[in-house]
Amino acid sequence: MSIEKNNPATGNAPSSNFLRAIIEHDLAAGTHAREGMPPVITRFPPEPNGYLHVGHAKSICLNFGLARDYNGRCHLRFDDTNPEKEDQEYVDTIMDSVKWLGFTWEQGDGEYLHYASDYFDKLYEMAEYLIREGKAYVDSQTPEEMAKNRGNFSTPGTNSPFRNRPVEESLQLFRDMKAGKYKDGEHILRAKMSEDAMSSPNMTNRDPALYRIRHAHHHRTGDAWCIYPMYDYTHPISDALENITHSICTLEFQDHRPMYDWLVDTLADGGFFPRPVPRQYEMARLNLTYVVTSKRKLRELVDTGVVTGWDDPRMPTIVGLRRRGYTPGSIQR
Repeated sequence: MSIEKNNPATGNAPSSNFLRAIIEHDLAAGTHAREGMPPVITRFPPEPNGYLHVGHAKSICLNFGLARDYNGRCHLRFDDTNPEKEDQEYVDTIMDSVKWLGFTWEQGDGEYLHYASDYFDKLYEMAEYLIREGKAYVDSQTPEEMAKNRGNFSTPGTNSPFRNRPVEESLQLFRDMKAGKYKDGEHILRAKMSEDAMSSPNMTNRDPALYRIRHAHHHRTGDAWCIYPMYDYTHPISDALENITHSICTLEFQDHRPMYDWLVDTLADGGFFPRPVPRQYEMARLNLTYVVTSKRKLRELVDTGVVTGWDDPRMPTIVGLRRRGYTPGSIQR
């Protein structure tokens, strides 16, 4: 993406790529025209479980850059729904890296810094709604049974024996899960996107998990919760609550788009947020030859002492590139 500030509002010709084409079409059609709201709202939603690398820099430049170029705004939102792997240290370094790259979530009218954990109460409320509407149920299969019944790419899945559990029973079980009455893995909340969802060729549509039990301390909410929402449930709802117009992610989430659309449409019908709802668009992730960008593998290099830390100059992390001498402008280019 060009770092030139090509703003259609100033008459400059924008760079030619499919995301800009989508945004410009929506602007011309007034798709997201809402009183008092900017026409384009994007978000950068990292999980605070490690340091950002050069691949994240692409997403930062893209989301913050598009918002800047179209007189919009970009939110920084921490997807902190996995307490066992997250820490305040990672929150702090992510905020520092975004600022160092030359971007900000602050605007004249306020600060757009969010956490998925800010929405835990609302996420829970919406989950109860889905249960009452017959669109979610508590499954009591073991993880092994669930994996077996899910099928594979050539074999349809099999309905859980708990799929048609009475609504009131699922609702009470879910409330008992929240109250801490069960062990990790004993129950799970799953979506019921359609009656034949378990035979969908798209594996992610096969009654995806919405909530799991995790008796773990959260770096922001402490021990207030022992059930935590899944990413695929949390992310679209967070987008809708924040009035995101264009939710940009990488191609591995393309198969997850039907669930994204189903969830925001279903909950909008339930009156939880207004239309138009956000839509997801996928772009190619950044791959560099002979460079490791897997956060899991980078963590292993740190934990085993192969490198001196996340900011080792040999690391493709933003802090590593910074220590090596790269400038924010060079990374943007």
